[in-house]
Amino acid sequence: MTKAYKQNQIDPSEFEKLFLNDVPMLDVRAPVEFTKGAFPASTNVPLMDDIQRQKVGVCYKQKGQEAAIALGHQLVCGELKAERIAQWKGYISKYPEGVLYCFRGGLRSRTVQSWLSEASVEYPLIKGGYKALRQYLIESMMELAQKKNFVIIGGRTGTRKTDLIVGIENSLDLEGRANHRGSSFGRRVGGQPSVIDYENQLSIDLLKIQHRFSTLYLEDEGVTVGSCSVPEPLRDQIKSSPIVLVEATVDERVENILRDYVLTLSEEYLVDDGLKGAENYREAMFSSLSRIKKRLGGERYAALFRLMELAFN
Repeated sequence: MTKAYKQNQIDPSEFEKLFLNDVPMLDVRAPVEFTKGAFPASTNVPLMDDIQRQKVGVCYKQKGQEAAIALGHQLVCGELKAERIAQWKGYISKYPEGVLYCFRGGLRSRTVQSWLSEASVEYPLIKGGYKALRQYLIESMMELAQKKNFVIIGGRTGTRKTDLIVGIENSLDLEGRANHRGSSFGRRVGGQPSVIDYENQLSIDLLKIQHRFSTLYLEDEGVTVGSCSVPEPLRDQIKSSPIVLVEATVDERVENILRDYVLTLSEEYLVDDGLKGAENYREAMFSSLSRIKKRLGGERYAALFRLMELAFN
């Protein structure tokens, strides 16, 4: 495979195509690095596990690069090395059009590429690694956010703003990508992505619609959607762009909130974990209520707590 890439590596001029085409990415960093941040099309098949990486890092600081490289080869050798190569080959057989990367495009990705080459498998690596890809997405977000015209969709909870956003092709779904409805009771089954994963995904979304539309729509959000921080270039647009207010009657809002936060959300919990899911939903609702206790005040909080207890009993 793929001598089409210069020196069997991919430079920044090709990064946009990688993200536009959802090219599979073999991430050979340690699991702890992958958990902190990666890309939607990436799969973690590490060269070293977390403990091995830590040992090599300590060795590098104390004894230098050559000693660290030697230790790395000692830690991943023999049967373990053969197992790693088999895992990479399995991935590559499934995704022959993919690429590989480590953190900086240095020793780890070159080692993996070399070992694969010895096994008669050629696979291109990312020049600059994860760090270069991440920086590219950060810069793209800043540049594209400044070039586009934004319209902000605002309104009270229950006015179906998110449904409107989802139905517009030239929009960025801040809540959908955060797996959170944005309100105090907005947590959903499955948890939220890391802040870095969230930013990466939104940057890729923006790249994919940049050539097709001059105007983009965003829902009016605060600094965060749950635990995910809205990227600063998008926050700036929310503050400065024209806003369209969506209105609904109180009865309509009640029906919409009942559907989203009770019927649909409780069903998500039940599907996720059966009878235990019902208890998880109950805990999530009480936890959400407790987070707005100060805002409600003691008396109103106590009244709502009692009502919620009655609803669940």
